[in-house]
Parts: sequence; C-alpha cells; structure tokens
Amino acid sequence: MVTVKEVVTQKDRRAFVRFPLKLYKGNKYYVPMLYGGEFDIFSPDYPFNKICDTICLLAYRDGEVVGRVQGIVQHDANKKWGYKQARFTRFDAIDDEEVSAALFEYLDRWAAGFGMTEIVGPLGFSDFEREGLLIEGFEEPQTYEEQYNYPYYQKLIEASGYAKDTDWMEFQIYGSDEDPEKLKALGNKLMERYELTFWQAKTMSELLDGHIYDILGVVEQAYSPLYGTVPLNEETVSNYIKDFKSIVRPQDIGALFDKNGRTVAVAIVFPSISDAVRSSNGHITPGFLYRFLRDKRHPKVMDLGLIGVLPEYNSKGIIAIMIGMLVERIREAGLDYMETNLILEDNLKMQNLLKHFNKRYTKRRRCFKKQIGEVK
Repeated sequence: MVTVKEVVTQKDRRAFVRFPLKLYKGNKYYVPMLYGGEFDIFSPDYPFNKICDTICLLAYRDGEVVGRVQGIVQHDANKKWGYKQARFTRFDAIDDEEVSAALFEYLDRWAAGFGMTEIVGPLGFSDFEREGLLIEGFEEPQTYEEQYNYPYYQKLIEASGYAKDTDWMEFQIYGSDEDPEKLKALGNKLMERYELTFWQAKTMSELLDGHIYDILGVVEQAYSPLYGTVPLNEETVSNYIKDFKSIVRPQDIGALFDKNGRTVAVAIVFPSISDAVRSSNGHITPGFLYRFLRDKRHPKVMDLGLIGVLPEYNSKGIIAIMIGMLVERIREAGLDYMETNLILEDNLKMQNLLKHFNKRYTKRRRCFKKQIGEVK
C-alpha cells in the first residue's frame, strides 16, 4: 500500500532532497542539483515562496520513500497568461504506477483547492529552472541546467492522465561552415549601420554592478512571449543573480549597446559543470571544488544559455552578429562543442539561427498537461 505525506519536518525535507540521489545512484547520466541549494525551496524567505503557493509530497511504501513531487501555483504566471494552472516539478519515483498515481491524485486535490483547472509540468517556479521531461536522448551527456530522468517516467505521467502540451529540443553545435571573416565583416557592417557597440565585462564587479539588470531586462523582453515564461520581480532576479555569478565568467557574456548605452542584445554561455556536480553527487566537497574550478577556467564544453534581442531589433539582422560571436568563441577557445539548452519546437527564430551551425540533435523534452475537476 502506498501512502502520501506532505513534507513538513526537517526529516521530511532531507528525505525529499535525498530521494533522487538514492534513485539514481551509479547512473552516469544523472546530474543532481547542488544538495545544499535544494533546501532553499523550503525557506519562508525563498523569494518564490512569497508569491507562489507550493506543496512538496513524499510517497511511502512499507516505511520507505518510493516517490516525490512538488506542486506550485505560480500566481504571476497565471495572471500573465490568464490561466488557472498549477505546475508540478521535482517528480521522481520508482517504476510503479501505484506510486505515481498516488502522488498525482494528491496533487490534483491540492491544486483544485486553489481553484485550478489544469496542471502542467514538469515546470518550476520560472523558466530559469529545470523544466521538461526527457523523452529522447537518454544516453547523451546532460547539462547541469536540465533534469535527467529514467525512460519509464513518461509512462507513469501519461498513466495519470497527462498528455503532451509542448516539446523542447536540444543540440550540440560544433562551429560553422560559413567563413568566419565574412561573418565578422557582416557583423561589423550591421553594427555600423545601427550604431551599435560590442561590450564584454572585464571583471565580475563591472558586470554585476553596472549591467546585469539591463541584460536580464533584455532577456525578459525577448523571451516573454515564449511558453511557460514568468514575470520576475527584483527579489527573484537577485536570487538568480546569486547563483548566476558563481558559474558565469565575465567573458561568457557578450552584449550590444546602442548609441545611448542601452543594452539591445545579449548572448550568455556557461562553462559546463555537469561532471563536477555528478562526481560529488551534488555535494560541495574538496573534489567538487577542484573539478568545478578546473572546468570553469579551462572548459572543453560550454552550455549555450540564451541569445536575446530586443523585439524592435528582431528584423534588423542583429542575430547575425551573435552567430559570429558564438562561432568565434568555439574556434578560439578550442571547445569540443557547445550544448544548447531547451529550444521550443515552434521557436522558429532559434531554429533558423541553428541553420548556420554544424550541429547534432541530441535530446527532446516534453511538458505535459492534465485537466482537473473540483475538489471531492
């Protein structure tokens, strides 16, 4: 018999965070979240806990944890999109439909109690968090930014009444057959035409003190129309910056300024830290710090975080400048490849950008949706 319990005590929280580490022990593809950081979601001071309703659930059988899930009512997202949606995230379970059914049935009742009419997921508090269920590419290298899961998860989720809502794709990119000098010349021509200048911070303090909020403002405007995006306030942005600055180096961000000093486009890449995190099972150990600093200083793989352009510049070819930047980065740094993160299957702008690269399709992730009824 399976019983479901809400996470309340510190013991419950430890069980919630540790369960996937046990479930994926020895799996060479799984990349855990940083262990200590996962406890932040239980703090009343966590920025999203001030604007969202949340619940964390554990499933037990014979006194052993056999599954978990988190539910979120993201009120700002619902207001933006006009939805009555709850989200699920951090779903992990053994291969047993009785376990997943018990978790999702409990989640249905909880969400309906807030007047929600549907549940979508996996989606986190915002689109800056892990989202989507891996459905293709189980034997591909995984990025730290995205979640690995066993193939049977799709069966469990669909058995609980969920169906596809949207898919994301991921690629490895290796460079371009296009002449780098021609790309550079085209970029210079466009920058001259629109009176743009290229900027890259020399230090983290220059980046964080002078430009980070402008850069994130461009990102929010560029990505706002896309699936699952959430408005961010000053406190939630500051929370992401805290994590952001521990991974990103100043040279990993390139921006374009107009003649008035306004940020109009940005490209962000990350040194891949997947191997470092996996080797320590998400714990910050001396071994983790050694590998983390090594991979940060001398990366062989970079994760392509995002490319954002203000909507008013979308039709001006500015993306060609960003392509040139990425091609040059791959060539100069001697990278094995860059790994994209999630690209929506209907995001034609990003797919058109990828046409300029030598690339390999590697993974697909899916977000599911389920209609729910009233509380019984």
